[in-house]
Amino acid sequence: MRLNAQDCLQISDLAKKLGITARTIRLYEQMGLVDPPRRTDGGIRVYDQDDVLRFKFILKVKELGLSLAEMQELAQIYKEHREPDKIMPRLVELLEFHLAGIRHKVAQLQSLEKDIVAYRQRILDAYPNGFPPGNQPDVGSVK
Repeated sequence: MRLNAQDCLQISDLAKKLGITARTIRLYEQMGLVDPPRRTDGGIRVYDQDDVLRFKFILKVKELGLSLAEMQELAQIYKEHREPDKIMPRLVELLEFHLAGIRHKVAQLQSLEKDIVAYRQRILDAYPNGFPPGNQPDVGSVK
């Protein structure tokens, strides 16, 4: 990686390390999710280990389902206090909200599964001797 002497990464190295594009990094900067990076005298963006950790945090909360607006809210709290611990209560609230939504969706899917199984069984019961030749369902091993 370039700029090892300063223990910094250029945008392309950071993107590769995080598995995202340089465009995504610039977008997160423009949205205020991270502070603007330091730049060399030649104007090249350079990122240190704190920047890497901040991007990893953003990617993790994105993976957990937080919206960009919610991430911006957390970023604003961080900018006001400059202490990661200050965002944790709000982060827990957001995660609880998303968890409740996931649990609701799971319950809906479980209900749908029961409906499908029951409806399928009603159809099979209507044909106790099987389906007419040439009209066999192609369902493989789905149960």
